[in-house]
Amino acid sequence: MLHFDRHGLPLSTTSEIAAECYREGMDLLLSAWPGAAEALDASIAADPDFALAHAARARLHTTRAEPDKARERIATATGLVARRGTARERSHVEVLSLAIHGASAKALERALAHADTWPRDVLILSLPLGAFGLFAFSGMADHDQARVDLCERHARHYGADDWWFLTYRGWSHAENGAVGRGRDLLQRACELRRNNANAVHAHAHAMFESGAGEDAEALIADWLPGYDRTGILHGHIAWHAALVALERGDAEQALALYAEHVQPSVSAGMPINVVSDAASLLWRLRAYGHAVPAGLWEPVAAYAERSFSQAGFAFIDAHMALLEAATGDKAAVERRAEALTRLVEAGTLAAGPVVPAICRATLAFAEEEYAGCVRLLEPVAAEVVRIGGSGAQREVLEDTLLVALMRSGEVAKARALLDRRLHRRPSPRDTRWRGLLTA
Repeated sequence: MLHFDRHGLPLSTTSEIAAECYREGMDLLLSAWPGAAEALDASIAADPDFALAHAARARLHTTRAEPDKARERIATATGLVARRGTARERSHVEVLSLAIHGASAKALERALAHADTWPRDVLILSLPLGAFGLFAFSGMADHDQARVDLCERHARHYGADDWWFLTYRGWSHAENGAVGRGRDLLQRACELRRNNANAVHAHAHAMFESGAGEDAEALIADWLPGYDRTGILHGHIAWHAALVALERGDAEQALALYAEHVQPSVSAGMPINVVSDAASLLWRLRAYGHAVPAGLWEPVAAYAERSFSQAGFAFIDAHMALLEAATGDKAAVERRAEALTRLVEAGTLAAGPVVPAICRATLAFAEEEYAGCVRLLEPVAAEVVRIGGSGAQREVLEDTLLVALMRSGEVAKARALLDRRLHRRPSPRDTRWRGLLTA
């Protein structure tokens, strides 16, 4: 008897139990919902030779920052699929293997080719699309547009009620500036599957980008209590609520959310989220003129050092620089900037010279050398997009430039930047700053 995945693609397993558990595990994995590991393990238990279940388990290990387990599991999948797998399944495992082994450029190339042949293979199509996906971390300056183009190229293969595709299509449009269209798609995705952390996360993004902070807060307050704290996006979604609190100047609420959901000691999120969320939220508090209580920076710095000790991961390097600069570790920032400069010179840092420039600019800001921060950051501001992540995550660097402009007396430039931001979306914080500059 032939079995199929949720999108109608045949599966090389003879076990109905293995197929059903795989379908369930994939739904949970793609919605960032707890239970995916258990469902995929049940699939493997029912059919130990089912390669795609091992491959999905490898992908899950990757999201949990367990590289050794991911490589071991994808090696198993590679051996199995060679003996018992279709052409689609062999290509599926190959793409995942490239990504897991760090061959990101080749993985992106193969993922796009795979999607052209098998556009409904959602796990592979998802690889280029996320905020931490292959497009975002490719060093491209136009990765937001590339995600939209990819979704639109394959939209005809998905029904109007496909919750997974609506999630990624909506998020891609919202990040690329079509916020209204993105919100409509994401609203529908949330309605179709409430237990979908990716859709709620993307919807909060879209609300943030449209200036609808109250809507984002209401969404998160209603939904987050039903999402187990072991969910990998629990802390990050709470971080979005903290950003909204800061927008309206409520540092007390932002710190309360940080303490309950975001800081490393309470978050079960991916290390990349834990570090970037904590570092950027504390940095924003400080940059906006709020007090950061004693003892908050050091645990984040210790966690980050354990998770990301080497330079070369542009998105994380920017956030590590925030941590190092904020804690007064000037030598660490300089070492990081020098290491990144060597990678740029060797042609091996996809994001390019913007990354060491960010590091040096954050140090200048922390040392209250605001004019120096502007000299370093302003020329590369348009290139910050190359570090990846989302617009909301990268905005901490634009905030840094804006505050440095204001504090160094560059009133005209600060006003022009604020006007561009306020044209993009309403912001009570930016409105207050604009008023202060006018006064």
